[in-house]
Amino acid sequence: MATSTPVRHAWRALTGLLVVIALLFGVNALGVYVFSKSSWTPELALDLQGGTQIVLQAKTVDGTDPTPEQMNQAATIIRQRVDASGVGEADIATQSGNQIVVQIPGQADEETRNRIESAAQLQLRAVLVASQPATDFVGQDGERTPYPTPDPTLESTPTTQPTDGSDIAWITPALQAEFLAYDCADPANDPANAPADQPLITCDAAHTYRYLLGPVELDGSSISDATFGLQQNDGRWAVNLRFDDEGTRIFGEISQRLYGADSPRNQFAFVLDGYVLTAPVMNQVITGGDPSITGSFTQETAKVLADQLKYGALPLSFEVVSSDTISATLGAQQLQIGLIAGLIGLALVAIYSLIVYRALGFVIIASLLVMGVITYVAICILAWRMGFRLSLAGVAGLIVSIGFTADSFIVYFERIRDELRDGKSITGAVEDGWGRAKRTIYISKSINVLAAVVLYILADATVKGFAFTLGLTTVIDVLIFILFTHPVMQLLARTKFFGSGHPLSGMDPEALGAVYRGRAQFRAPVAASGRTAADRRASKSRGEAERRQTIAERKQAELAAAGAGDAKRTPSSSKGGDD
Repeated sequence: MATSTPVRHAWRALTGLLVVIALLFGVNALGVYVFSKSSWTPELALDLQGGTQIVLQAKTVDGTDPTPEQMNQAATIIRQRVDASGVGEADIATQSGNQIVVQIPGQADEETRNRIESAAQLQLRAVLVASQPATDFVGQDGERTPYPTPDPTLESTPTTQPTDGSDIAWITPALQAEFLAYDCADPANDPANAPADQPLITCDAAHTYRYLLGPVELDGSSISDATFGLQQNDGRWAVNLRFDDEGTRIFGEISQRLYGADSPRNQFAFVLDGYVLTAPVMNQVITGGDPSITGSFTQETAKVLADQLKYGALPLSFEVVSSDTISATLGAQQLQIGLIAGLIGLALVAIYSLIVYRALGFVIIASLLVMGVITYVAICILAWRMGFRLSLAGVAGLIVSIGFTADSFIVYFERIRDELRDGKSITGAVEDGWGRAKRTIYISKSINVLAAVVLYILADATVKGFAFTLGLTTVIDVLIFILFTHPVMQLLARTKFFGSGHPLSGMDPEALGAVYRGRAQFRAPVAASGRTAADRRASKSRGEAERRQTIAERKQAELAAAGAGDAKRTPSSSKGGDD
């Protein structure tokens, strides 16, 4: 029963691996044939397949040059827009002080171009309705309120005109139905280009709240400054605004209208790119033009909001300087060179494995093939779910991972050979070698993953692909090692070819120098004369074994041989006596 336990464990592990592979193929097939958003070939990045390059030139309202802070903030917003469109591996950078270069793999569609080319304008709109998706309407303070029923005369008198930005007359039956059916997560619902003089249905960036907002009453150009700091009265983080003269007057009128109104129409939303940044409650009438926004802010979130509002205070308009298609000819050549390098690396690993480990080399080759299949399907799925695109740096990471993976097998097989040299059986050597090798491999792979994570976080976009694929293949390497390599070795050790230590198996105890036969017992030397071919082969194996002995083993063998020689020379009894 004990000898069959490793066999059952091996078959369970291999079955689990088949299930994992089947699930990966099933998920990707679902994306290909059901959702039509995945593919059986990995998506390539800009440097490998070419794409679209759009150069934008920024302009301020007063015609002065934008500051580096404004340009960095604009680049961040554009990156958020591109990511929201589902495009991965986009390269966005500033140049010449007032230009932003956007490079997108493949051909950018019209929607993506509109996202990129539109100016980031901050808008201030009154809140008409606020709700969590598919729930009752709630205010920013968390109080639930029933849906505000539109005036029943609206249907019969469609010419009724709202009197201000908070007027319930904005909510027509058609708008009410549209709001109830609005899905925050639907990419088709893009509120970025909504008319300023009409109500807006939108959500916050986290899709936690859904809003129906009135028309724009102020824009970011009315904000002179935005800072953050701790309030003296309660020690909470707050964002402090400063309006210009016209903004102070308008905001004072708005605060008089909102203060004391029913929730949620006592809230005022700050909207950037169509999404609500924050929608605070108006707690007092503010006529001095310096309101403060409070809430559950941390220092970091307060700083982020202040930067967003400050950027809205000095909005940038963008002019498209150029929009070109980048050729993929160079990228195709680089990809071809990378694939050739990978194949050469695989061939060298295979040749080395077969020479050094003989039949065991096929286990290494099979493990690499299984790893390649899982990695390929995983990259296809990541392209669908995360927008991951394989760049030239990513290809380099895959090539490097071949060496790291082969290193794991070498550690394991050498541990098995060490156990065989200690005189253990082949099945015992496989189990004990696994117990010792896996600790070393886990530590090594943990360091690889940590290095990949740190590199991904700190490196620029051109190196992130290398770090990502290196970390991915390292994790898959450990999975293959546990679910394939070791179980296969457990099964092979019980076959006649490997279990008997065939010279071509790579686990021949004689060839490996398994001279140890028990505590302080070594194989006795054999005379060299009168040997047959079989004797010469055995002598050669013994010579190889002696060369592989440790210094301590050699000394013990020499002492044992010397002791045996002394015993033979000493007579067992003596005749005669003194004269």
